[in-house]
Amino acid sequence: MKEYLVIYEKAEHNWAAYSPDVPGCIATGATRPEVERNFREALESHVEGLLLEGLPTPEPISEVGRVAIA
Repeated sequence: MKEYLVIYEKAEHNWAAYSPDVPGCIATGATRPEVERNFREALESHVEGLLLEGLPTPEPISEVGRVAIA
């Protein structure tokens, strides 16, 4: 099992999601829960496609951090 970092971004009218470790795999949704479901489905489909093509799946290497400023 691999666990990927996912970035969720709130736009004016919807949500978007992507993983820096999986280029080209993105999803959108009207709500945060919807984009979470959609991204999981997109990621599963993306990885399945890679495996069917005999390609390696990306390694999860990204990390998250926060920086506080005044």
